[in-house]
Amino acid sequence: MIKLNHVTKEYARRGKALDDVSFQVKKGEFAFLTGHSGSGKSTTLRLIHMADFPTGGEVLVCGFSSNVTTPRDVWKLRRRVGFVFQEFRLLPGRTALQNVTFALEVTGTPRKELASQGRRLLAQVGLAVKSGMQAHELSGGEQQRVAIARALANEPLVLLADEPTGNLDERAARGIMELFRDLNARGMAVLMATHDLDLVRAYPDVRVLELNEGRLVFDSAAPEVADEPAPARDA
Repeated sequence: MIKLNHVTKEYARRGKALDDVSFQVKKGEFAFLTGHSGSGKSTTLRLIHMADFPTGGEVLVCGFSSNVTTPRDVWKLRRRVGFVFQEFRLLPGRTALQNVTFALEVTGTPRKELASQGRRLLAQVGLAVKSGMQAHELSGGEQQRVAIARALANEPLVLLADEPTGNLDERAARGIMELFRDLNARGMAVLMATHDLDLVRAYPDVRVLELNEGRLVFDSAAPEVADEPAPARDA
């Protein structure tokens, strides 16, 4: 689903944001992307979403390569990859259902199917009874669920999430995490950037990828390097 091959991203003013990063996330896998602020988490997600392109190396996502995909063709990738942000980015003055149907309309869903498809997505994230509420009437956790429903409009194969629990209290954060786990259990690959180590520790079975100053310094799925055998002694 996702593969980074020796990816480097360098900016003119702030230098290298990523430095020779390689990892892959397989179909149906769930992984946390951790690291302190400025470690390269958001840059990594932007490259996977092809909102930006690497300076060196290659990003492969759902069969699309950063080496040959042009900005004009990125929309094809976006039909397979959903993105959830820390900020909910809901349309003000619109209901939960209208926020979701707007995303469906953009993806080309027939007008007669918008309402039914929108309600289906809201039911999928546990908000069926709140479809008619204005965005500002919803709690932070509920607004994030609407944002997730919107990200699911394309029925993506991969879901990227950039600090999706950063603005939520602990209870709401756990609820969002369980929703991601449910989506993952249905076969969707999930890559979630977070600095919340308590949340990471609460799910020890989830793979952890840690960045530090743009380099991948830890991968919990990597095989442990066995100690070298001691040299044989003379008899």
